[in-house]
Amino acid sequence: MHPARKFLAIAFLFIAFSGGAVFLYLATGGNRAEPVAATVLPAPRPLPSFSLVDQTGKSFTRDSLAGRESILFFGFTHCPDICPATLQQLAIARQRVAADGISFPDIVLVSVDPARDTPDVMADYVGHFGAGITGVTGRAEDIGSFASALGIFFAISGDDGENYSVDHSAAVLFINANVEWQAVFSAPHEIDDFVHDIPLLTDSR
Repeated sequence: MHPARKFLAIAFLFIAFSGGAVFLYLATGGNRAEPVAATVLPAPRPLPSFSLVDQTGKSFTRDSLAGRESILFFGFTHCPDICPATLQQLAIARQRVAADGISFPDIVLVSVDPARDTPDVMADYVGHFGAGITGVTGRAEDIGSFASALGIFFAISGDDGENYSVDHSAAVLFINANVEWQAVFSAPHEIDDFVHDIPLLTDSR
């Protein structure tokens, strides 16, 4: 091939490739398919062993999370704001993701108020946010150990009989199918962030 024609051919391919790359970048809004809100841990951390119970009274252990991604949120049924708001956001995000034919992780609410949050109470509470949400409770010491291992803080606030509250971390944790803590969403939460990031975390294993 004549050198001039060879140069033109290479230049054409370069322009075509570059133009296509720019088009794809612009078409996705410059999105490099990376989480926008979730903080991904440098290396996934295996969850410790734990022994709790779900809203049906059945044992809920580390094995209960194996084989499928999960979202963990620590809260309580008497929580006036962040707990119902976060569960509602997750429920809406799951509906939006499912509408695109994408699987969404199981949603698990772990109670930080086991004295009031019995299995029956948890069952009634999580039922308000749609099917497929698991409510977990257990002994205070077991929940405390589990929460501490995941960097979750909680403490009883006030001392007015049964009208006390519980201060607690509002983080949402992404657990992969190998039962490893892979990422964390810090509050405040946004539905769009869950919709964007969670499918990416699911695909990143």
